[in-house]
Amino acid sequence: MNISIITVFPELYQQFISTSLISRAIENGTISCNFVKFSDLVDPKVRIDEPTCGPGAGMIIKPELIEQAIKQCEDKWGKGYKVFFSPQGKKLNQNRLKLIAEKLDLASKQEDASKSDDKQGHLILVCTRYEGIDERVEKQCADLVLSIGDYVLMGGDLPAQVFLEGLLRLSPGIVGKAASVEKESFSGPFLDHPEFGLPAEWNGMEIPEVVLSGNHGKSEEWRAEQSAHKTVRNRFDWFRSNNPSDEDISVAKKHIPNHYVALMHTQIMIKGGRIGESSIASLDIHDIARSSRTYGLENYFIVSPLKDQQEIMRTFLKFWHSDAGKEYNKSRYDAVERIVPAINFEDVVQKITEKEGVKPLVIATSAKKNSHSKIIDYSSQSIVWKHNRPVLLLLGTAQGLAQEIIDQTDYLLVPIEGMTNYNHLSVRAAAAIIFDRWLGLQPKTSSNGIDK
Repeated sequence: MNISIITVFPELYQQFISTSLISRAIENGTISCNFVKFSDLVDPKVRIDEPTCGPGAGMIIKPELIEQAIKQCEDKWGKGYKVFFSPQGKKLNQNRLKLIAEKLDLASKQEDASKSDDKQGHLILVCTRYEGIDERVEKQCADLVLSIGDYVLMGGDLPAQVFLEGLLRLSPGIVGKAASVEKESFSGPFLDHPEFGLPAEWNGMEIPEVVLSGNHGKSEEWRAEQSAHKTVRNRFDWFRSNNPSDEDISVAKKHIPNHYVALMHTQIMIKGGRIGESSIASLDIHDIARSSRTYGLENYFIVSPLKDQQEIMRTFLKFWHSDAGKEYNKSRYDAVERIVPAINFEDVVQKITEKEGVKPLVIATSAKKNSHSKIIDYSSQSIVWKHNRPVLLLLGTAQGLAQEIIDQTDYLLVPIEGMTNYNHLSVRAAAAIIFDRWLGLQPKTSSNGIDK
């Protein structure tokens, strides 16, 4: 594969391409690298940049120079796949690297004439500086605009090197062992397992006995469990968005603490700014039970100290916990069987503690922006799950949980918000959104590939 790098500073790549595996790949002809320096395209003392149009400071490389540089590369090496680098680009990840490798046909020899027409053996990297890329050039020339993270660097050269390191290791013959590439972090829903090297004891820490046992079967089992544990506890965002199989999900669930939800009809705010009670609604019973079952919550507590409300609950549950209810609607029965009545917040906590053997970690929810010492968002699973305690999600009815209850909780979730000022979701709708954001999968399709 031919790699053309268009840059202001080709000297930044001297050490990069003359070191380690990339140097070896160049020596054995697997890849070739050539550079186009922007300043070589203009006469001496002629600037390669112009001030950006409109208010504000900053310079931008002349669009005609980028176009000229690309043409020079393609005249020499043929049509290329053009990658630009920008903080506004698509986020670089392992899946995208694999798709680009397929596009460039890295798994085939360059001379393979059977290569399909849409495979390209010429990669062009456009590395600008200053304020970035002229929007018109990007639209006209770029096949892909990449970002390596949500931060701003001085130019595209370091992102280009990061990109090349990730891409070239997917080419057969560059990395020594194929297994090093096939069994690694970001190649599936689970990240890599812990690695160790001798000595067996270092700074008071020992290599796990199973790793040194010589029992490869047990060692592989241990590695798989550790891989699942580390991924779920540290990068649940990665697991949930990488299309895990049913088997993967089954393994992951063992490393997620049990979750519970309580719908509070007491210790809540009612009209007039008072603390009071609310009535139990049939829709809330059914719908939150179904959501709880969908997202794997252990129990759904419906909380009210009022005798008439408790009687309504007993009548409702008597049917749905019976064989008649099971025969009438099996899926509804499966959801409702997880409902447990409770009289107050303290009763819920006690019931979970008796079942789990440890007090739950409580997360309050609110439709309002509220004061709390520990406010978390929907990417905070690692913060909560590291405590190795069951988790109780607390939902309020009427005008929300009383502050005296919120003050007793361990964390407060940020409110659910849309792009309007209207914020009056039903509690059953809010519950489904909360469960999905906290425990739901986020599958991706091929539309997250390398297309523009």
